[in-house]
Amino acid sequence: MTTAPASKARISKAVIPAAGLGTRFLPATKATPKEMLPVVDKPAIQYVVEEAVAAGLSDVLMVTGRNKRPLEDHFDRNYELEEVLRHKGDEKKLSKVQESSDLATMHYVRQGDPRGLGHAVLAAAPHVGDQPFAVLLGDDLIDPRDPLLMRMTQVQEELGGSVIALMEVEPEQIHLYGCAEAAPTEEGDVVKVSGLVEKPDTEEAPSNLAIIGRYVLDPAVFDVLSKTEPGRGNEIQLTDALQTLAENPSLGGPVHGVVFRGRRYDTGDRGDYLRAIVRLACEREDLGPEFRDWLRDFVGKEL
Repeated sequence: MTTAPASKARISKAVIPAAGLGTRFLPATKATPKEMLPVVDKPAIQYVVEEAVAAGLSDVLMVTGRNKRPLEDHFDRNYELEEVLRHKGDEKKLSKVQESSDLATMHYVRQGDPRGLGHAVLAAAPHVGDQPFAVLLGDDLIDPRDPLLMRMTQVQEELGGSVIALMEVEPEQIHLYGCAEAAPTEEGDVVKVSGLVEKPDTEEAPSNLAIIGRYVLDPAVFDVLSKTEPGRGNEIQLTDALQTLAENPSLGGPVHGVVFRGRRYDTGDRGDYLRAIVRLACEREDLGPEFRDWLRDFVGKEL
């Protein structure tokens, strides 16, 4: 059997799965994609694209589904709105409107049947080809002051194979995440992954290292995904494919993890979404001072 060498080419493409229905945010997501829900004054998806671009990945493929046309519209030009703002002389708002359409070279493909994250990643194969690529999930927003994705691409370029983002969580929370079995390396923030399990029971989890929504993947993952049977939730799990690669490095290189200890904003459920808005608003130079004063007053008087 011919083995696939670990790819160490320069990474330039990012894949953003965005086909989910967003049922946890109903009724807001009945007609509006969850990725378009605002986090302060930008939709969540824009933060994710900005992160990819900041890491040097200017070619972005979004894997979408039905009712996701607003995503395409957001990253396209709106000439009528631009002309209205230009006529009013509102250069500040005009710049904000044009910012999203000038961010990156955007591409779109429909997933079709929503059969899990692994299936969504597999839909990117024709666009990605035989080069390593990044996958960014929209529920996790990473603070730009903590360049996780850039670090992951560095590790992949040095070591080949695939790299996943990991975060230490409380043991009682590990059942909410994919979980990694890993050993330390000479680099303090890098571990060698030997096993992965999707949302294990707390007593069966191999560690407290949770997988968060950033991956840098060897293209060999596509061949593995095409042969991966549905797993948890009767969906094709990316975690299962990475488990195969971790067990069989000859298929496409090893799997490493970068342990992230920076600032992460979870927008995956309603409570965390609200907390993310408050944290980001507090840190904004234009909103923070006044908003923090109001928040202190509100907490002191109302709570």
